[in-house]
Amino acid sequence: MAEMLAGKVAIVTGGTRGIGRAIALRLQAEGAAVAICGTSPESVEKATVDLAAAGSPFVAQVADITKSDNVRRLFKIVDDKLGPVDVLVNNAGVGIYKSVVDLNSEEWHRMLDLNLTGVYYCSKEALQRMIGRPGYIINIGSPAGKNAFADGAGYNASKYGLNGFTEAMMLDHRYDGVRVSCVMPGSVATDFGSSGPAPWKIAPEDIAEVVMMLLRMPDRTLVSAVEIRPSKPKK
Repeated sequence: MAEMLAGKVAIVTGGTRGIGRAIALRLQAEGAAVAICGTSPESVEKATVDLAAAGSPFVAQVADITKSDNVRRLFKIVDDKLGPVDVLVNNAGVGIYKSVVDLNSEEWHRMLDLNLTGVYYCSKEALQRMIGRPGYIINIGSPAGKNAFADGAGYNASKYGLNGFTEAMMLDHRYDGVRVSCVMPGSVATDFGSSGPAPWKIAPEDIAEVVMMLLRMPDRTLVSAVEIRPSKPKK
């Protein structure tokens, strides 16, 4: 059986650990040449070992997607080493949970810059390469983009914004051959946030399967948003 993504190029931001790592490895298993990025040289180096084990072409790059020059450099490296991107998964994100009075301006801008502005930078670069040929942009959002919660002002703002950005981008480019979807996982067993892993939580590999589900959909079909929750959350 032929690998589904043979000959395709995928970029996964924040692909060195957690959900991003699981997605990158799953895309690679389906035959894609995969590029990942992260801000920590140590985590990028560690992820390189995992990607190299598959024996297929890959790029593992230190890049801060909140900086437009870093994003342009990342996409140029991928162009040169792998080819133009076919699939972009905007996964990198951060959550800081404080009330407005306790949230300082640096924390506010960190969440908005990474969770929203970085998605804009990466999506713009990807669209410049995708328009006119089949492409897919998948943004990893959160139910926090639909449901506000106490101590979530900054995080809620970034994820509500991401939902609106994703929907508008889908409407702008659905006739250009580019599909756009938002995946909104609930509690996932990663080190994101403060609660950490737990057996009742969604596994990162489950989110990777959802990404594959979207990519398998016929070209005539677009799943614009998917919300995922643990089947038996902790009471």
